[in-house]
Amino acid sequence: MSTAILTGQPVPGSSIEGDLRSLGYDVRAAADATEAETLLAQVPGDQRVAVVDARFVGHQHALRLGLTDPRFPLAAIPGAVTAQPAGRQALTRAMARENSAGGGTAVAVDSLADRIVTALDDEGTDVHRPELGSLVAAVPADPQARNEARQSVAAVDDEAVRLKSAVKSRDGFFTTFCISPYSRYIARWCARRGLTPNQVTTASLVTALIAAGCAATGTRGGFVAAGLLLIFSFVLDCADGQLARYSLQYSTLGAWLDATFDRAKEYAYYAGLALGAARGGDDVWALALGAMILQICRHVVDFSFNEANHDATANTSPTAALSDKLDSVGWTVWARRMIVLPIGERWAMMAVLTAATTPRITFYALLIGCAFAATYTTAGRVLRSLTRRARRTDRAAEALADLADSGPIAEALARVLGKLPARPPLGARVLLAVPGAVLLVLAAVLEPYGSALPVAAAALYALTSAAAVALPLKGALDWLVPPIFRAAEYCTVLVLAFKADVNGALPAAFGLVAAVAYHHYDTVYRIRGNAGAPPRWLVRSIGGHEGRTLVVVVLAALLTASQFTVALTALAVAVALVVLVESIRFWVSSGAPAVHDEGEPA
Repeated sequence: MSTAILTGQPVPGSSIEGDLRSLGYDVRAAADATEAETLLAQVPGDQRVAVVDARFVGHQHALRLGLTDPRFPLAAIPGAVTAQPAGRQALTRAMARENSAGGGTAVAVDSLADRIVTALDDEGTDVHRPELGSLVAAVPADPQARNEARQSVAAVDDEAVRLKSAVKSRDGFFTTFCISPYSRYIARWCARRGLTPNQVTTASLVTALIAAGCAATGTRGGFVAAGLLLIFSFVLDCADGQLARYSLQYSTLGAWLDATFDRAKEYAYYAGLALGAARGGDDVWALALGAMILQICRHVVDFSFNEANHDATANTSPTAALSDKLDSVGWTVWARRMIVLPIGERWAMMAVLTAATTPRITFYALLIGCAFAATYTTAGRVLRSLTRRARRTDRAAEALADLADSGPIAEALARVLGKLPARPPLGARVLLAVPGAVLLVLAAVLEPYGSALPVAAAALYALTSAAAVALPLKGALDWLVPPIFRAAEYCTVLVLAFKADVNGALPAAFGLVAAVAYHHYDTVYRIRGNAGAPPRWLVRSIGGHEGRTLVVVVLAALLTASQFTVALTALAVAVALVVLVESIRFWVSSGAPAVHDEGEPA
């Protein structure tokens, strides 16, 4: 139970006490600062507490935004301040300081809540102030000002503002114009019936899995049903985030579910399409795995670039300036958002093509569209990196090293190479990563199945990848190192499974890449939540990218194609079990911060 301390003399006709109770607060009244301090000390330290001026006039949603958001230890709006357990100590200090300064006098002529916020600011404590927009939050000083404030409240539809703010501020064209106009009402319907964002997220996952099952039937009716269900799953996917923003139900578990289920839904749908095609006599597993690899690499490019420039200084370039200029022209904004084929456009395309054509055509369109989008976004980011003079921080270098996912082999080699007197220039890390990755994939492509040459190429790849991460990744293009490692590992698995040319090899490779990709996505979302990378024991236990690659090429060289398929399946199951158990343990029980992804549409 949360507690609100209402300070000052009550105002006849005020709805503040009822509003606070409706937001889940137990309301206690304090006539002056001394009594407020006493009441504050009585509230258990593991509960949220708020100090609110009794003269407050404003929208209930303004109070909701200021006093119930779980993401911030301290938050404030005019006339009200709140603290979660993490911010309780700072609030208590500020209250004591104001009480001492005010001598315990009545606070009817001044707002104790606002004075506390000023004291928090003076000591450098971070206090979140939500953007209220047209919502009203004020502490009128006299009856005339109170009347004017009440008129301002009446002039703005609180619920309309709440519904509008539930929609993500930046999204794709399809989502903005074809989904959000009605999905926000689904979110409100769910909120009024007590449903949580996690329940809606789970419903979206179940719907997508049913869609994948329909696609796996291989019938025209199944494909049509799959397309419709995929769109409905996306509607629910939008509604869960809108419900979280509408009701401010952010949580650690919700952040994890929202981040991972989108990937699980899409890649499960790829597998469903491949199974459906196989029922019709068309083997498209290589296309399905290729589409998944391309999409994963696109995401890694996004993540690595953002982390490399998260807190870089002098972070400007002519390319960025041109991009900002284009964003000032209405139609170019939507054109550029559609070009990158975000999740809304991508799922809409898959749904329509699944219902109207064949899985092979669907995958061809997906591969072409995603390849074009990847080329467009990566080229733009390379140009930005080359034309800006940014200094990247140790935090950024550490994040890129974590995203690189180097295992024990690369770690040992990097320690040796890092001590050599002759070191490559700071910007040459990516140039060290490329040759080994290219030679590895070429050896797998050009050599027949069972050849020993890919093993030698994998050993060279381990050496070059270790050299790439031996020193901090602070060069202009070093954010490309993690995507290069992902492409090398995944493409090697794809090629070797394709060369095995036996039933089950490509589905087993699909499972292995999916399991490893989950680990890489989990790493990203831990870093985004400022919770740090996965523990080193986990990375070492699953070999790191170079260790897994070496194991796969050695298995391909030593085993028959059928045995290789069994080995890939066993490896996929082992990796999936280890990473899933650790990931679930972390996100459910670690106390990682409550976050919600408001970034680029994936």
